[in-house]
Amino acid sequence: MAGKVLVAMSGGVDSSVAACLLQEQGYACIGVTMRLFENTAAGIPRGHTCCSLDDVEDARAVADTLGIPFYVLNFTEDFHQKVIDKFVRVYQSGGTPNPCIDCNRYLKFDLLLRRARELGCDAIATGHYVRKVRDADGRWGLCKTDDPNKDQSYVLYALTQDQLAHTLFPLGEMHKDTVRAIAEQRGLCNARKQDSQDICFVPDGDCGAFLERQTGAPLPPGDFVDRDGHVLGRHRGAARYTIGQRKGLGVSAPTRLFVTGKDMTANTVTLGPEAELYRSSLLAGDWNWIAQPPAPGQALRCNARTRYHQPERSATALPQQDGTVRVLFDTPQKAIAPGQAVVLYRGDAVLGGGTILK
Repeated sequence: MAGKVLVAMSGGVDSSVAACLLQEQGYACIGVTMRLFENTAAGIPRGHTCCSLDDVEDARAVADTLGIPFYVLNFTEDFHQKVIDKFVRVYQSGGTPNPCIDCNRYLKFDLLLRRARELGCDAIATGHYVRKVRDADGRWGLCKTDDPNKDQSYVLYALTQDQLAHTLFPLGEMHKDTVRAIAEQRGLCNARKQDSQDICFVPDGDCGAFLERQTGAPLPPGDFVDRDGHVLGRHRGAARYTIGQRKGLGVSAPTRLFVTGKDMTANTVTLGPEAELYRSSLLAGDWNWIAQPPAPGQALRCNARTRYHQPERSATALPQQDGTVRVLFDTPQKAIAPGQAVVLYRGDAVLGGGTILK
């Protein structure tokens, strides 16, 4: 046998095929679904979010088809503390959080790996579209997949060397259509299942309403202002808006307006033309290096991405003495939002990443 692997099975086709391929390669697989959040909202289409009861049953059905053990692990308390509470804090402080990154960082590749070790497994496996490599010095690296439409390296920049060493990514060399074809050939029930698209704990997409439910208090209305402080209208709570937002503002103007800034203390949201969204640099903290870390002050030429599906842009990264990293772009970039991640690349390889502070 090639080893014992705990496979994170979300109920989707990707993780199902990952389990199938590992089993065919000789691994002894155990399938697990992490119960993270009770998604029982009425009227939410099946397949638009993860963590539903349907997803658990799909994962169980695939495990039965493959003949592997299957368990549901209750991580709801940890998910609430590590992901939901942080989601609320970041919005309240004026940022735009990325809960998928936090879920990967704290649940899938930390808590789940610890549970795998308790069960005597050699590794965990997921259906992410990324590749891991190892250099001549034995350091593990993370690389983009060949399918640019499915590459998920951006949300996995926080992986440590230990986590990379004990994680398998069976789909790293594949395209989505190939994965679906394998699922159909093996008779898996979710071969044509729609990919999840929304935040699992905000299935209706209304983050403002979710914040109000979590805090038990309405978001206070305030003023929309321009960069000179002139009042343009009223907003429904500054936490509802994110940098770069154009729709749903409810302000009439002769030109298109975008959210260009927020002052949570003054409870104002600044609006302006698209030109005011561009910035030449950013500062990021809570940094993780996957590549060998450069020395503080050592300039590092790279490409940088500040949103999940945003194209990479040429930049220079400057590590600071306090562990933060300043990223200087060759050309100004649009709608850089605090709370989101900036991830650095060289070619296909992820160098590292962190949370945008300002």
